[in-house]
Parts: sequence; structure tokens; C-alpha cells
Amino acid sequence: MEPFRSIRGGGVKAVLAAAEAELLRSLVAQVMDLIEPESARAADLDELEALLQAEAASTPTDPVLARLLPDGYRDDPDAAGEFRKYTELSLRAAKHESAQAMLDSLPEQGGKIQLTPDQAQAWLKALNDVRLALGTKLGVTEDFEDQWDKLAHDDPLRTAFEVYAWLGAVQESLVRALW
Repeated sequence: MEPFRSIRGGGVKAVLAAAEAELLRSLVAQVMDLIEPESARAADLDELEALLQAEAASTPTDPVLARLLPDGYRDDPDAAGEFRKYTELSLRAAKHESAQAMLDSLPEQGGKIQLTPDQAQAWLKALNDVRLALGTKLGVTEDFEDQWDKLAHDDPLRTAFEVYAWLGAVQESLVRALW
């Protein structure tokens, strides 16, 4: 990957290899699939029915989904449930929208990317969600580099840790270009 660079007048540009674009597309699509089911069903409901259904909303049991849709109040389950009731559908929709915006601006075969400031913000949000999901699945901690170093070179998890590190580099490159 050629890192993101700022463009005069706003926005950023970069170059991705075809394999990098394919990997990003796959990872973002997986996150979209994870967050979409509830919001897709809710779109078919009228507003009152959606609110009533949301009343039963609780912290997701899937650790990845729980990380992407965290409780608003960790120490107060009742307040957390109330907060989730009013925010989860819109949070899912916003995450889905950012992911779709990333996919829409990501060339299928890789190559040059030029993003407006709004598209770049969508990329940051979608990349963050992908990193949160992958990091949760891998059990990444603050000692990420130590965890990575302890993996044998032939351990299949090593590749996943490399992808996680690469996503961090892409995200950092984008942040620096926007800054």
C-alpha cells in the first residue's frame, strides 16, 4: 500500500494493491453482515413496533457484536438497556452507512483511491469497526506486540495478527493524512 497523502483543497489519496482492496472489501462486508440483520428487520417495522421491539434489547451475547455495540452504562444494566433501546438501531445504521460508503469508494481491483473529507471519515469509522471486530476475535490486548511475537511462524493466527497490524497502519496513515 502506498500510504494516504493529503490533497490540496481537502481530501486524501492512496494506492492499494488488488489483494489489499480485496481483503478490505471482505472484512468490511463481514462486519456489515454482523451488524445488519437487526437493522434490516427493523426497517420493515413501523416506528412504534420498532420501539416496542427495542424495549427487549440487551447486550449482545456475541463478544464481537458486544464490542461493536457496547453498553452505554457498564455498571447499570437497567440504564444500559434503556440507552440501548433508543440508540442501537441508529448505531447499527450509522455503522452500516460508513461501511457502505467505504465499499462504494474502494476500487474492486485496487489502484488509486481519492477520498473527499466525508469519505475519509467513513473509512476511519469502518476501519475502526473492522479492527475492533478482528481484535476482539483474536483476543488482542494492550500487549498486542508480545502476543504477536509469541506466535510460532507457522501458526495460522500469526497471519490474522499481521492483518490486524496492517489495518492499524492503514488507519494511522489515513489519520496522519487528514491531520
